[in-house]
Amino acid sequence: MGYRILETEDVPAYLRERGHWDDTDDISVREVSDGNMNRVFLASNGAGTRGLAVKQALPWVRVAGPSWPMSPERADAEARAYEQVARVAPDKIPAVHGYDADNYALVMEDMSDLQVLRTVLNEGGSYGPDTSRRIGEFIAQLTFATSDFGMPSAERKALIAASVSPELCRITEDVVLSEPYVEHEHNHWHPGLDDLAAEFRADTRLRTEVADLRHTFMTSAQALLHGDLHTGSVMVGEREDAPVVRVFDPEFSFVGPIGYDLGLYWANVLVSQARAQALGTVTDHAAQLRLTWEGFETEFRRLWPSRVDTFFDDAYLDRFLGRVRSDSAGFAGTEVVRRVIGFAHLTDLTTLPDPVPASRRALLLGRELIVRRAELTRTEDLEALAR
Repeated sequence: MGYRILETEDVPAYLRERGHWDDTDDISVREVSDGNMNRVFLASNGAGTRGLAVKQALPWVRVAGPSWPMSPERADAEARAYEQVARVAPDKIPAVHGYDADNYALVMEDMSDLQVLRTVLNEGGSYGPDTSRRIGEFIAQLTFATSDFGMPSAERKALIAASVSPELCRITEDVVLSEPYVEHEHNHWHPGLDDLAAEFRADTRLRTEVADLRHTFMTSAQALLHGDLHTGSVMVGEREDAPVVRVFDPEFSFVGPIGYDLGLYWANVLVSQARAQALGTVTDHAAQLRLTWEGFETEFRRLWPSRVDTFFDDAYLDRFLGRVRSDSAGFAGTEVVRRVIGFAHLTDLTTLPDPVPASRRALLLGRELIVRRAELTRTEDLEALAR
């Protein structure tokens, strides 16, 4: 059977056809799609004691419709990423029960008992115990295992070949790493930011630094990345009285610079901080930058003795991690900028009574992260700048 776009009423039969549900069970389905790209359905039995999630990639960007076509093969990248993460960090992703390559659909555990981290933060909640540290660990576990340090050369080359994602990488190259700094139809912003938007487009130093980051993104195939790691792709909560963190939606996964994933998460932390400051609420956001890095660095160093190529010594590791930290700061800056004057803004800012002061603060911080990234040689420097 060829590719078919699932509707809510199709899901019960689909789950039975794929062997995920017994014929005798009742299935209740509701659509919960809220992202830019895909459709998501939650299915449960009549008693509400069992649930599955079905995520299907559409042949276009969901929020734009057929006017913005997009290959559904991005679901292949997501499935591959989950497969890789399941080998090294299965406790940090949803359980995947199957992937239907013909229909670009994943069947996963229902995580509706958890909350999206962005929602928690927007509502004034905290990150919870060790959330950011676990995000750092997740990045270290995935990237070390899929880097030249943790994977034999032949396997690495096969992974790079399989993970090439030109269409989705081009979106990042354009939307994050070029469009906000030029006149482009995708860009939009609050009128109160007109002056800063114009300044950024005219800032030759800023544009040169962004060009450098863009080239790094395009050429540095260090490890397999999540590719879209923000507070909207992290679920948090408790199960059996223990804190739970689940990273999901790695459909932008590709082999690229390790600092990109760290930078995306940092950027979203900083935008959330701008919101908290605007609302006058107590915030521990700046500390999350340090905690994420500590989780990443500690785990990467723990894994280091198992590296495949022992030529790389501990002195090289120090140098390598310094470059990753610098890249992370720069990519964080570009993500902040695009979320304010580029495409796909964040509810952290757009739902504020007056988004302009917080947006201005975020924009100016983003520029500092980009142009000063080489100076931020310690995570404490980054934390101090954010405060």
